[in-house]
Amino acid sequence: MHFHEKPNTYVTNVEIKVSDLQSSLAYYQEVIGFKVLQQESHKATLTADGKTALLTIVQPETVEEKTTFTTGLYHFALLLPSRRDLANVISHFHKNGVYFGASDHDVSEALYLSDPDKNGIEIYADRPEDKWTWHSNQVHMVTEPLNIQSILAEGNDTWSGLPAGTVMGHIHLSVSNLMEAEEFYTKGLGFDIVTRYGTQALFISTGRYHHHIGLNTWYSENAPKLGEHQVGLKTFSLRLDNEQQVATMKENLRAIGAPVTDIAEGFQTEDPAGNKILLKF
Repeated sequence: MHFHEKPNTYVTNVEIKVSDLQSSLAYYQEVIGFKVLQQESHKATLTADGKTALLTIVQPETVEEKTTFTTGLYHFALLLPSRRDLANVISHFHKNGVYFGASDHDVSEALYLSDPDKNGIEIYADRPEDKWTWHSNQVHMVTEPLNIQSILAEGNDTWSGLPAGTVMGHIHLSVSNLMEAEEFYTKGLGFDIVTRYGTQALFISTGRYHHHIGLNTWYSENAPKLGEHQVGLKTFSLRLDNEQQVATMKENLRAIGAPVTDIAEGFQTEDPAGNKILLKF
């Protein structure tokens, strides 16, 4: 989990808009295994360890369904501490009839599903980093069938929600123009490209993680921004290392014409696809 500690820049919290707070709360507690950290009339903050906010769900006063082709959230990804934890999640899903997809990415083993508003979710466990294959500065990743029986063999068939060591492993975004997104996230925010998939997707990270952020145009090339009242991504938060990094990042963002607005403990910006980012240290 050192990839999700300073001095790396990593995702800490994702905030999404939902159509019905209560039904979403039931889903995220009963199916995904979150605990409620804080709840208001139209907003709830969710946690795995009882103290760290990982996901915030908000029900806007006016709610609109997300149209098929917009920018925004492709999925957020919850990183579990171990393969055994992944096995226990799979067992829980099987027992409760929860449909999910599954892939082996070589660096990780992952499950995929969607919440009631079709917000994408990944739940995964990393393979040990010494098993990852690097070609210069590019990490080898694949999408192959997942050996679920091999994972289940490591489980102990106990599930009491997300384990306390769960973190927000990464976020994957739909963008409208990959070249613009690449400039924003590399020149503006200082991420390194670690995997490129032709002209339609790339993965970026700090500290040689396989990815803290994914970017793609698979269903969103030249697409409009997600509407203010549409369900989907509202904001996501990145943890920065220190005040000097904040100052440098602001300067770099302004140099490429990106917006910068000061907020408590940091600042806010927005990528070219309209995805809003809170940067805090």
